[in-house]
Amino acid sequence: MAYERLVRKLTHENLWLYVLTLLSRRPLYGYEVRSMIEKEFGFKPGEVTSYVVLYRLERSGLIKVVNMAKGSRGPSRKYYTITQKGVRTLEEAKRFLKDLTGRIG
Repeated sequence: MAYERLVRKLTHENLWLYVLTLLSRRPLYGYEVRSMIEKEFGFKPGEVTSYVVLYRLERSGLIKVVNMAKGSRGPSRKYYTITQKGVRTLEEAKRFLKDLTGRIG
């Protein structure tokens, strides 16, 4: 039970960390963020949760909408990219996690 709680807190409850990591690599649209999290990190966040996190990150200035590109078969999509503030926040989080794992490792 303790292990499952830890996994949940480090994945679903800190989804922003995974979103910023992906967006530091390249711009993505909302649905793509969710599917890339599953592919890259091995868990699937809720659809609504993903969009709530994107909205909060945008409001916080950690990400921004870069354009509305029309897909080849569908409607326009919002693409998100990380901002400089987001890059700094991600680097700070990585340092914290690295230090923490060093202390408990």
